[in-house]
Amino acid sequence: MTSLSCLFYALEEWTIVELLKKYIFHLIIASLTISAILVFFIVPLTIVFFIYLTNILLLIYQRNNELKADPLSDVWNGVRKTIAGFWDIYARIWHGYELHGVKNLPEGPGILVYYHGAIPIDYLYFLSRLFLWKKRLCLSVADHFVFRLPGLRLLLAVTGVIPGTREECLDALKKGYLVSISPGGVREALFSDESYQLMWGNRKGFAQVALEAKVPIIPMYTQNVREGYRMFKERRFFRQLYESTRLPFTPPYGGLPVKFRTYIGQPIPYDPNITAEELVEKTKAAVQALISKHQTIPGSIWKALLERFDKRRKSD
Repeated sequence: MTSLSCLFYALEEWTIVELLKKYIFHLIIASLTISAILVFFIVPLTIVFFIYLTNILLLIYQRNNELKADPLSDVWNGVRKTIAGFWDIYARIWHGYELHGVKNLPEGPGILVYYHGAIPIDYLYFLSRLFLWKKRLCLSVADHFVFRLPGLRLLLAVTGVIPGTREECLDALKKGYLVSISPGGVREALFSDESYQLMWGNRKGFAQVALEAKVPIIPMYTQNVREGYRMFKERRFFRQLYESTRLPFTPPYGGLPVKFRTYIGQPIPYDPNITAEELVEKTKAAVQALISKHQTIPGSIWKALLERFDKRRKSD
C-alpha cells in the first residue's frame, strides 16, 4: 500500500470515528425508544396473536370433524373446554387471576353488566373460568366493529359473541342464557382512565331488555384492569375521530402482570314497578359500588403489581 493510500485510509477511518462520536447519543436514544415501544406493545400484540391462533385451531377442528352444527350447540363443548383451559392458564400465570361471587349468578337467564377496560382480556378470563367451573356459556354483546375484524367469524360464533340487537338479546334470554354487556363499550375502553369513570352516556337498552325479559341484572367488575392495560391520554383529535367513525384508532399499551380479581355483585332482581331509566341508575350505582370497594382510586400500577403477593383468599 502506497503512503498516499495509507493517508486516505486513515482519513476515512478517522471520519467514521468522528461521525460515530457525534451521533452515538442519538443512536442510543433511538435504540432505547424502539425497545420501550416493543415492551409497551408486545403483550397486547401477543394477545391478538393468540386470539387469531385460537380461531385457526377452531377451523382445523371444524374441518377434521366435519362439523356443520350450530356454533352454540354442545357439539363444540370439547373444543370450548380446550380454549377455555388455555386462556385460564394464561390468566393464572400472567395475572394471578381470581374470580369471586360466582354464587351470585342466577341458575337461569340474566344480564351481566361490567366495566370495560382498555382491553377486555379480564372478561375473556371470566368467560373461560365460568365455562370450566360451570360448563356454562355466557353470550357477549360486542360492538359492531368487532364483526368487521377479518378472520374471526368462527371464533365469535362458537364463543357466543353477538351484535346485541334487542331481538337477539331477548331470544338468548328466553333460551336461558346469561347475556353480558358493557354499556360504556368502546368509548369507555378508549377514554376512561385510572379514575375508573363509568362512561355510559344515555344508554339504557340493556335495562329495557331486562325489564321486558323479566330477568335480573348482575353487576361485575375486575380489579386493576386499567393498571394492566392502558390507553394514551385523551386527545381531542382522537375523541372526534372516534365519535365520527365509531372505530378505535388509539392502540392500548402495557400488559404488566398485575393482579386481576373479578367480582360479581349481588343481582338486581326484576321489578315491574321501576322504569328503564331508574334501573340504569341502580345498575350504575351497583357497578360503581364494586369499583369503590375493590379498587384503589386513582389506580396504582405498583400497588397492583404488589398485590400478586397478597395472600388473600383465592377464587370462589
